Amino acid sequence: MFFKLYGEERSLRSSPLKLRDNDLKNYLNPNMTDKLQELSALSLAHIGDAVFELMVRTHLCMDGTRLVDKLHKRSVEYVSAKSQASAADALLQVLCDEEKEVFKRGRNSHTGQIPKNSTHEEYHAATGLEALFGYLYLSGNIKRLNELFEVVIRKD
Repeated sequence: MFFKLYGEERSLRSSPLKLRDNDLKNYLNPNMTDKLQELSALSLAHIGDAVFELMVRTHLCMDGTRLVDKLHKRSVEYVSAKSQASAADALLQVLCDEEKEVFKRGRNSHTGQIPKNSTHEEYHAATGLEALFGYLYLSGNIKRLNELFEVVIRKD
């Protein structure tokens, strides 16, 4: 595959970095199963927040939303603490015991300040949801992540 850069045709395969495959970390599919117990619930939520937002943005683009202002408004509807808390309620019914434990670890973690536009309960439930999404992502369980996200987007 080729692309043009400053009028010069370049191959995507010819990288000036000269890195070998075994030198590269897989940041988009890290599969950190062996290190998950070392991470705090808030670390899992930190990653899960980004994963959830990326999934929402991808869903909206796949759904045909094209205008940037609409993309942003609709994204915010999904990623607010109130919406994530509602999604967590829908998900609790379909989680296995291990997933429930991760959710509870996130929900029960001591977070900093709670945003003004959400309650303590909503914010903690949202943190639990994000911890779960972070856990599944870092463990490489993308199929399960997609299954749970389908529950979230279909609840509306």
